[in-house]
Amino acid sequence: MANDAPFDFTDRKAVNAALEPHLHAELANAVKGPVYLRGSPQFPEYTTMFNGNVTTAAKAVVLPMDAKDVSSIITFCLKHSMSPSVKAGGFGVAGWAVGGDIVIDLSRIADTDIEVPAADGSYTGLADMCPPGSKGKQVNSGKRRREDEETPVLGRYHMASAAVQSFLKPSALRRRIDEDGSSVPSERDNSPSPPSIGDPGQYRIFNDPPSSASASSSLSPPSISRSTSASTGTAGPSGIHNPPPAPSFFHGAPTSDGDPFGYITSGPAPVQDIIASHTPSSAVTSWSSGVPLPNPFAMGPRAAFSQVNIMAPPTPIHSHVYVTFGSGMRQKQIDIFTSENPVEAKSVSGGHATIPYHIPFAAHPVGSSIMILGGFGFLGRLHGLSVDNLVEVEMVLADGRIVIVNENSHPDLWWAVRGAGPAFGIATRYKAKAFPVPHVFAGNIIYRFHPATASSLIKHFRDCVKGAPRELYANVLLTAGPEGKDSLVVIQMCYVGTKEKGQEFLAAISSWTGETCLLNEVHEKSFLHQQDSVAQVLRAKAGRQWFIRSALITSLPDDVVHDTVLQFANTPIGCTWLFELTGGRIADIEGACIPKTQRQALFTIAALHQWEMGVDDPRCIASAEEWIANTLGPHQTGGPLPSFLGRHEAPSRIMACYGEENFERLKEIKKRYDPHNMFANSLWPVDTDGEPFLREPGTPEP
Repeated sequence: MANDAPFDFTDRKAVNAALEPHLHAELANAVKGPVYLRGSPQFPEYTTMFNGNVTTAAKAVVLPMDAKDVSSIITFCLKHSMSPSVKAGGFGVAGWAVGGDIVIDLSRIADTDIEVPAADGSYTGLADMCPPGSKGKQVNSGKRRREDEETPVLGRYHMASAAVQSFLKPSALRRRIDEDGSSVPSERDNSPSPPSIGDPGQYRIFNDPPSSASASSSLSPPSISRSTSASTGTAGPSGIHNPPPAPSFFHGAPTSDGDPFGYITSGPAPVQDIIASHTPSSAVTSWSSGVPLPNPFAMGPRAAFSQVNIMAPPTPIHSHVYVTFGSGMRQKQIDIFTSENPVEAKSVSGGHATIPYHIPFAAHPVGSSIMILGGFGFLGRLHGLSVDNLVEVEMVLADGRIVIVNENSHPDLWWAVRGAGPAFGIATRYKAKAFPVPHVFAGNIIYRFHPATASSLIKHFRDCVKGAPRELYANVLLTAGPEGKDSLVVIQMCYVGTKEKGQEFLAAISSWTGETCLLNEVHEKSFLHQQDSVAQVLRAKAGRQWFIRSALITSLPDDVVHDTVLQFANTPIGCTWLFELTGGRIADIEGACIPKTQRQALFTIAALHQWEMGVDDPRCIASAEEWIANTLGPHQTGGPLPSFLGRHEAPSRIMACYGEENFERLKEIKKRYDPHNMFANSLWPVDTDGEPFLREPGTPEP
């Protein structure tokens, strides 16, 4: 099975030079997709990473059209002792994706298809499906360039919640918190003094949604002020009643609750009411009962958010379906595809009905490689990690062979790729399980971060979610503003079930009264929009420097919470610390390389830091390292989920993701399938002799 190449790719370092003309011609003739040389106008479009702190020394970038093209590229690299690296649609914060001599950009492999199980539960295997481009519904993924992050739908995440988007939108207010917690105008605040709380129609804390039928308002801490001039609503399609639009609002009380993110833009914005509507006439329902409605994505980035049909929801016919997709697909593209192609269901009324199905992906925007790296998100506690729902994968191995890997074909590789996949081959197509999600009861509860009370809120959250059912996903984020400005505590919940049951958990979480709730927008919504909620709060921006550290912890004692709050109070702007409740179905699953000890963790923790390229603040990295390694260290179990690995990870931390016993097994499988470390530009932390090594692409010169 091993190839006979004597070259050790571990030590291969790309050099800043384009391919020689004869090599360019050879490679271009071997593949159907385009080849762009270093120095060409297209080269930076396909090699510029989301993390601005990553540079590449690659000679060329190739856009293969299918697995055969990928195989030809690997054969070329073997022949000429060049190292490949792979871009699979993700943000590639660690930089491995562009670390090779030849960058393989998989964005053109984008066919997607949905299949209901056969009567016996079986499915059509990848080996029996037509090759990409000849079957299925293809999503035009187009180019992978930085500018894509600014284009409608794929690069924008404000569609998760109109209320949150309005809340995070800068206003004219520029305020800071003084030492005793009161708010005073900052030196940069040139706007008029805000009116008093009693002034009607002015600064109001808003609990969303506004509908009288929603429990969010009634279960939330009382508002400082609420508009009472909303209309009574209108009749929608087929006589379905649409609730009135949300009342106009400003966020926070004028004397202590100024705009927490006013520092995002320079210069004042006009002070005006912002309308957040959840049920415009153009919105779609998250499930359909014979009433075809327009697709919101056809209306561009300003399309508003779907309201769940108030009729009795249909019942799924299938417990799951199978989704096949190319490795060039991003998570968001696949979610959009499955939402736009719902599956037939049983209607209470006897008419035609459909339900959207979704793959358990990450709660953060990622590429397709999440299917072989981990992947924990809103459906994870109910259905397991992304790797747990992989059915089979088409891969190109280090010797150029194309194989289908599943539990019956290459079972040793099947065990390894579900958690460490990029180190063993290049995945070109996936088949995964997707589950019915008619709607979710989900959203954000936002508070102002105050060191004196934040510990109490986090402990309250921890105690509320203890013993939560698998249908409930919950996290708490601390997101930092600049020195002297406001930071926030954001609690996110997603209950995959009825609104009535979800309200019980909302009532418990929102019962904390240590601070006034700035925004509560938990309500029934489509899962498609919930998938954008973490990204919406992070407000990530391409081209910034990024640093990620993560851990899995088995307990969250009070002293750790207190130390976390004190440390976070001194973090610079752009730092977000995340606690995600894990467990549930994840802990049940065995048979893959992510060990049981990791799966039994209580929380997955992440420090997600972003800052502008011109900023040189050592706290941007040091605060994350200190928190993860020291504050949380005594409570960690092994390493993080592999999908959370970032730049400059010590080899010992990577190995800890799998545990000592599992990593020894991974090394043996690596020797069989990639003895010369062809796929060194990945998370793989040891050389061909089994010794630890650290390899990453360069960093821009200051």
